[in-house]
Amino acid sequence: MIQKLWDACTGRMMASDELNKLRTPQKLIENRVGFTGEDSEVAIYDTYERASRVHLDAEELLFCGMISGRKIMHHPDDPVDSSGTVFLPHESFVVAPGEAVEIDFPDASLDNPTTCLTVEISRDKVSQISERLMESLTMPEMAEQWQFGNPVLHTHHNSETQRLLNRLMKLFMENHPDRDLLIDLNVTELIIRLLRHKTRDFLLTWCSCDPEANALIAALDWINSTLSQPLDIARLCRHAGLSRSRLYVEFKEKIGCSPVELQQQLRLKRAAERIRNGEAITAVAYDLGFKSPSHFCRRFKAFHGCVATEYKERSGA
Repeated sequence: MIQKLWDACTGRMMASDELNKLRTPQKLIENRVGFTGEDSEVAIYDTYERASRVHLDAEELLFCGMISGRKIMHHPDDPVDSSGTVFLPHESFVVAPGEAVEIDFPDASLDNPTTCLTVEISRDKVSQISERLMESLTMPEMAEQWQFGNPVLHTHHNSETQRLLNRLMKLFMENHPDRDLLIDLNVTELIIRLLRHKTRDFLLTWCSCDPEANALIAALDWINSTLSQPLDIARLCRHAGLSRSRLYVEFKEKIGCSPVELQQQLRLKRAAERIRNGEAITAVAYDLGFKSPSHFCRRFKAFHGCVATEYKERSGA
Protein backbone atom coordinates (compact mmCIF):
# COMPACT_ATOMS: atom_id res chain seq x y z
CA MET A 1 0.00 0.00 0.00
CA ILE A 2 2.82 2.40 0.89
CA GLN A 3 4.59 1.78 -2.39
CA LYS A 4 1.41 2.17 -4.46
CA LEU A 5 0.65 5.53 -2.86
CA TRP A 6 4.21 6.74 -3.29
CA ASP A 7 4.44 5.58 -6.93
CA ALA A 8 1.17 7.32 -7.80
CA CYS A 9 2.38 10.62 -6.39
CA THR A 10 6.03 10.66 -7.35
CA GLY A 11 6.18 8.81 -10.64
CA ARG A 12 8.40 5.96 -9.36
CA MET A 13 11.31 8.13 -8.31
CA MET A 14 13.21 5.16 -6.92
CA ALA A 15 13.28 1.45 -7.53
CA SER A 16 10.81 -0.32 -5.21
CA ASP A 17 13.37 -2.41 -3.34
CA GLU A 18 15.68 0.56 -2.74
CA LEU A 19 12.89 2.80 -1.49
CA ASN A 20 11.44 0.15 0.82
CA LYS A 21 14.88 -0.51 2.29
CA LEU A 22 15.52 3.18 2.93
CA ARG A 23 12.10 3.74 4.45
CA THR A 24 12.10 0.79 6.87
CA PRO A 25 10.48 2.33 9.99
CA GLN A 26 12.86 3.17 12.80
CA LYS A 27 10.09 4.95 14.71
CA LEU A 28 6.32 5.27 14.29
CA ILE A 29 5.99 9.08 14.32
CA GLU A 30 7.83 11.18 11.74
CA ASN A 31 10.17 8.41 10.60
CA ARG A 32 12.72 10.27 8.47
CA VAL A 33 14.90 9.43 5.47
CA GLY A 34 17.03 12.41 4.33
CA PHE A 35 19.40 13.39 1.51
CA THR A 36 21.67 16.39 2.07
CA GLY A 37 22.97 18.92 -0.47
CA GLU A 38 24.97 22.16 -0.23
CA ASP A 39 22.10 24.65 0.29
CA SER A 40 19.16 22.26 0.71
CA GLU A 41 18.02 18.94 2.08
CA VAL A 42 15.27 16.60 0.91
CA ALA A 43 13.56 14.21 3.32
CA ILE A 44 10.66 11.76 3.41
CA TYR A 45 8.63 11.58 6.63
CA ASP A 46 6.31 8.64 7.35
CA THR A 47 4.01 8.52 10.38
CA TYR A 48 2.51 5.12 11.25
CA GLU A 49 0.25 5.90 14.20
CA ARG A 50 -2.16 8.64 15.22
CA ALA A 51 -0.57 11.56 17.00
CA SER A 52 -1.41 15.11 17.96
CA ARG A 53 0.48 18.33 18.55
CA VAL A 54 3.79 17.06 17.18
CA HIS A 55 6.13 20.06 17.34
CA LEU A 56 8.02 21.22 14.25
CA ASP A 57 10.65 23.98 14.23
CA ALA A 58 11.81 25.41 10.91
CA GLU A 59 15.39 26.60 11.17
CA GLU A 60 15.41 27.22 7.42
CA LEU A 61 12.66 27.60 4.81
CA LEU A 62 10.72 24.33 4.88
CA PHE A 63 8.60 23.21 1.93
CA CYS A 64 6.37 20.22 2.73
CA GLY A 65 4.46 18.39 0.01
CA MET A 66 1.73 16.01 1.15
CA ILE A 67 2.02 12.55 -0.42
CA SER A 68 -0.57 10.48 1.44
CA GLY A 69 -2.87 10.79 4.42
CA ARG A 70 -3.92 13.95 6.21
CA LYS A 71 -2.21 16.46 8.47
CA ILE A 72 -3.78 19.20 10.57
CA MET A 73 -1.51 22.18 11.10
CA HIS A 74 -1.69 24.47 14.14
CA HIS A 75 0.14 27.80 14.06
CA PRO A 76 0.74 30.04 17.12
CA ASP A 77 -1.09 32.91 15.41
CA ASP A 78 -4.25 30.86 14.84
CA PRO A 79 -7.36 32.06 16.74
CA VAL A 80 -7.89 30.39 20.12
CA ASP A 81 -10.96 28.52 18.87
CA SER A 82 -9.29 27.40 15.60
CA SER A 83 -9.36 23.70 14.75
CA GLY A 84 -6.26 24.09 12.57
CA THR A 85 -5.66 23.87 8.82
CA VAL A 86 -6.10 20.57 7.00
CA PHE A 87 -3.47 19.52 4.45
CA LEU A 88 -4.22 16.77 1.94
CA PRO A 89 -2.34 15.06 -0.92
CA HIS A 90 -1.70 17.43 -3.86
CA GLU A 91 -1.32 20.28 -1.36
CA SER A 92 1.77 21.76 0.24
CA PHE A 93 2.66 24.09 3.05
CA VAL A 94 5.68 26.29 3.57
CA VAL A 95 7.02 27.22 6.99
CA ALA A 96 9.22 30.33 7.10
CA PRO A 97 12.64 30.29 8.80
CA GLY A 98 12.31 30.68 12.57
CA GLU A 99 8.65 29.64 12.62
CA ALA A 100 7.20 26.77 14.65
CA VAL A 101 4.02 24.74 14.14
CA GLU A 102 2.30 21.76 15.72
CA ILE A 103 0.89 18.91 13.62
CA ASP A 104 -1.88 16.35 14.15
CA PHE A 105 -1.90 13.00 12.34
CA PRO A 106 -5.55 11.94 12.79
CA ASP A 107 -5.60 9.00 10.35
CA ALA A 108 -2.08 7.53 10.39
CA SER A 109 -1.71 3.76 10.76
CA LEU A 110 0.75 0.99 9.89
CA ASP A 111 -1.25 0.09 6.78
CA ASN A 112 -1.91 3.69 5.72
CA PRO A 113 0.91 5.98 6.88
CA THR A 114 0.77 9.73 6.53
CA THR A 115 3.65 10.64 4.23
CA CYS A 116 5.22 14.00 3.47
CA LEU A 117 8.14 15.03 1.26
CA THR A 118 10.08 18.04 2.57
CA VAL A 119 12.68 20.32 1.03
CA GLU A 120 14.64 22.45 3.50
CA ILE A 121 16.35 25.45 1.88
CA SER A 122 18.88 27.77 3.50
CA ARG A 123 17.59 31.23 4.36
CA ASP A 124 20.54 32.86 2.58
CA LYS A 125 19.45 31.21 -0.65
CA VAL A 126 15.85 32.32 -0.14
CA SER A 127 16.89 35.88 0.75
CA GLN A 128 18.95 36.31 -2.41
CA ILE A 129 16.02 35.38 -4.64
CA SER A 130 13.44 37.18 -2.49
CA GLU A 131 15.29 40.48 -2.78
CA ARG A 132 15.19 40.27 -6.57
CA LEU A 133 11.49 39.43 -6.62
CA MET A 134 10.65 42.27 -4.22
CA GLU A 135 11.89 44.68 -6.88
CA SER A 136 9.00 43.57 -9.11
CA LEU A 137 6.33 44.82 -6.67
CA THR A 138 4.62 47.93 -7.96
CA MET A 139 4.80 50.24 -4.93
CA PRO A 140 7.69 50.77 -2.45
CA GLU A 141 5.34 50.58 0.54
CA MET A 142 4.16 47.17 -0.64
CA ALA A 143 7.72 45.87 -0.84
CA GLU A 144 8.36 47.05 2.71
CA GLN A 145 5.43 44.97 4.00
CA TRP A 146 6.12 41.88 1.86
CA GLN A 147 7.46 39.07 4.00
CA PHE A 148 7.76 35.32 3.67
CA GLY A 149 6.42 34.84 7.19
CA ASN A 150 3.10 34.43 8.95
CA PRO A 151 0.82 32.82 8.24
CA VAL A 152 2.16 29.50 7.08
CA LEU A 153 1.81 29.47 3.30
CA HIS A 154 -0.73 26.95 2.01
CA THR A 155 -0.28 26.17 -1.65
CA HIS A 156 -1.20 23.56 -4.22
CA HIS A 157 1.09 20.73 -5.21
CA ASN A 158 0.74 21.42 -8.93
CA SER A 159 2.36 19.55 -11.81
CA GLU A 160 5.32 21.96 -12.04
CA THR A 161 6.03 21.67 -8.33
CA GLN A 162 5.71 17.89 -8.49
CA ARG A 163 8.10 17.75 -11.43
CA LEU A 164 10.68 19.73 -9.45
CA LEU A 165 10.31 17.52 -6.39
CA ASN A 166 10.68 14.37 -8.47
CA ARG A 167 13.80 15.77 -10.08
CA LEU A 168 15.28 16.92 -6.76
CA MET A 169 14.78 13.55 -5.13
CA LYS A 170 16.43 11.80 -8.05
CA LEU A 171 19.37 14.22 -7.99
CA PHE A 172 19.90 13.87 -4.25
CA MET A 173 20.16 10.09 -4.63
CA GLU A 174 22.43 9.81 -7.64
CA ASN A 175 26.15 10.41 -8.02
CA HIS A 176 25.93 12.71 -11.06
CA PRO A 177 29.09 14.73 -11.85
CA ASP A 178 27.00 17.93 -12.01
CA ARG A 179 24.81 16.96 -9.05
CA ASP A 180 25.35 20.08 -6.91
CA LEU A 181 24.82 22.49 -9.81
CA LEU A 182 21.65 20.74 -10.96
CA ILE A 183 20.26 20.64 -7.43
CA ASP A 184 20.97 24.36 -7.05
CA LEU A 185 19.12 25.15 -10.29
CA ASN A 186 16.08 23.09 -9.29
CA VAL A 187 15.98 24.53 -5.77
CA THR A 188 16.18 28.04 -7.24
CA GLU A 189 13.20 27.31 -9.48
CA LEU A 190 11.24 25.90 -6.55
CA ILE A 191 11.93 29.03 -4.48
CA ILE A 192 10.87 31.30 -7.34
CA ARG A 193 7.59 29.43 -7.74
CA LEU A 194 6.91 29.61 -4.01
CA LEU A 195 7.74 33.29 -3.76
CA ARG A 196 5.65 34.09 -6.82
CA HIS A 197 2.74 32.35 -5.15
CA LYS A 198 3.38 34.35 -1.99
CA THR A 199 3.55 37.56 -4.03
CA ARG A 200 0.18 36.77 -5.58
CA ASP A 201 -1.40 36.10 -2.19
CA PHE A 202 0.14 39.29 -0.82
CA LEU A 203 -1.30 41.35 -3.68
CA LEU A 204 -4.73 39.74 -3.27
CA THR A 205 -4.66 40.55 0.45
CA TRP A 206 -3.72 44.13 -0.38
CA CYS A 207 -6.96 44.37 -2.40
CA SER A 208 -9.02 44.35 0.79
CA CYS A 209 -6.89 47.16 2.24
CA ASP A 210 -6.82 49.46 -0.79
CA PRO A 211 -8.62 48.06 -3.87
CA GLU A 212 -7.67 51.09 -5.96
CA ALA A 213 -3.99 51.22 -4.97
CA ASN A 214 -2.90 50.74 -8.58
CA ALA A 215 -4.12 49.21 -11.83
CA LEU A 216 -3.03 45.66 -11.02
CA ILE A 217 -4.59 45.74 -7.56
CA ALA A 218 -7.82 47.07 -9.07
CA ALA A 219 -7.86 44.22 -11.58
CA LEU A 220 -7.21 41.62 -8.90
CA ASP A 221 -9.94 43.05 -6.70
CA TRP A 222 -12.40 42.91 -9.61
CA ILE A 223 -11.63 39.24 -10.29
CA ASN A 224 -11.69 38.24 -6.64
CA SER A 225 -15.05 39.91 -6.02
CA THR A 226 -16.80 38.54 -9.14
CA LEU A 227 -15.77 34.88 -9.11
CA SER A 228 -19.26 33.61 -9.95
CA GLN A 229 -19.45 35.66 -13.16
CA PRO A 230 -17.81 35.01 -16.55
CA LEU A 231 -14.69 37.15 -16.85
CA ASP A 232 -15.20 40.00 -19.28
CA ILE A 233 -11.68 41.07 -20.24
CA ALA A 234 -12.86 44.31 -21.90
CA ARG A 235 -14.66 45.39 -18.69
CA LEU A 236 -11.68 44.31 -16.60
CA CYS A 237 -9.39 46.50 -18.72
CA ARG A 238 -11.69 49.51 -18.34
CA HIS A 239 -11.96 48.97 -14.58
CA ALA A 240 -8.19 48.76 -14.20
CA GLY A 241 -7.45 51.50 -16.72
CA LEU A 242 -5.13 49.26 -18.73
CA SER A 243 -4.98 48.25 -22.36
CA ARG A 244 -5.55 44.58 -23.08
CA SER A 245 -1.89 43.99 -23.93
CA ARG A 246 -0.67 45.83 -20.82
CA LEU A 247 -3.08 43.89 -18.61
CA TYR A 248 -1.68 40.59 -19.81
CA VAL A 249 1.91 41.80 -19.37
CA GLU A 250 1.19 42.87 -15.78
CA PHE A 251 -0.40 39.53 -14.97
CA LYS A 252 2.40 37.53 -16.55
CA GLU A 253 5.13 39.50 -14.76
CA LYS A 254 3.49 39.88 -11.33
CA ILE A 255 1.05 36.97 -11.04
CA GLY A 256 2.53 34.35 -13.35
CA CYS A 257 -0.69 33.48 -15.18
CA SER A 258 -3.46 35.10 -17.27
CA PRO A 259 -6.55 36.75 -15.72
CA VAL A 260 -8.75 33.83 -16.82
CA GLU A 261 -6.35 31.29 -15.31
CA LEU A 262 -6.24 33.24 -12.06
CA GLN A 263 -10.04 33.36 -11.87
CA GLN A 264 -10.20 29.59 -12.40
CA GLN A 265 -7.62 28.96 -9.67
CA LEU A 266 -9.38 31.27 -7.21
CA ARG A 267 -12.72 29.64 -7.95
CA LEU A 268 -11.31 26.19 -7.24
CA LYS A 269 -9.60 27.33 -4.05
CA ARG A 270 -12.84 28.97 -2.87
CA ALA A 271 -14.74 25.80 -3.78
CA ALA A 272 -12.39 23.68 -1.66
CA GLU A 273 -12.84 26.01 1.32
CA ARG A 274 -16.63 25.80 1.05
CA ILE A 275 -16.60 22.02 0.63
CA ARG A 276 -14.40 21.69 3.74
CA ASN A 277 -17.02 23.77 5.56
CA GLY A 278 -19.67 21.22 4.68
CA GLU A 279 -21.49 22.90 1.78
CA ALA A 280 -23.11 20.77 -0.92
CA ILE A 281 -20.78 20.18 -3.87
CA THR A 282 -23.37 20.82 -6.59
CA ALA A 283 -24.49 24.09 -4.99
CA VAL A 284 -20.87 25.26 -4.70
CA ALA A 285 -20.20 24.41 -8.35
CA TYR A 286 -23.13 26.41 -9.71
CA ASP A 287 -22.62 29.26 -7.26
CA LEU A 288 -19.03 29.75 -8.45
CA GLY A 289 -20.00 29.90 -12.11
CA PHE A 290 -19.23 26.40 -13.38
CA LYS A 291 -21.43 25.26 -16.25
CA SER A 292 -22.27 21.85 -14.81
CA PRO A 293 -21.27 19.50 -11.96
CA SER A 294 -19.30 17.34 -14.43
CA HIS A 295 -17.36 20.40 -15.69
CA PHE A 296 -16.65 21.38 -12.10
CA CYS A 297 -15.55 17.81 -11.26
CA ARG A 298 -13.01 17.71 -14.09
CA ARG A 299 -11.54 21.09 -13.17
CA PHE A 300 -11.49 20.28 -9.46
CA LYS A 301 -9.65 16.98 -9.98
CA ALA A 302 -7.07 18.59 -12.28
CA PHE A 303 -6.32 21.28 -9.69
CA HIS A 304 -6.68 19.39 -6.38
CA GLY A 305 -5.63 15.92 -7.49
CA CYS A 306 -8.92 14.20 -6.56
CA VAL A 307 -12.64 14.59 -7.23
CA ALA A 308 -14.68 16.83 -4.95
CA THR A 309 -16.44 13.95 -3.17
CA GLU A 310 -13.10 12.38 -2.28
CA TYR A 311 -11.76 15.77 -1.18
CA LYS A 312 -14.76 16.21 1.10
CA GLU A 313 -14.22 12.77 2.62
CA ARG A 314 -10.48 13.32 3.10
CA SER A 315 -11.00 16.68 4.78
CA GLY A 316 -13.52 15.20 7.23
CA ALA A 317 -16.29 17.60 6.13
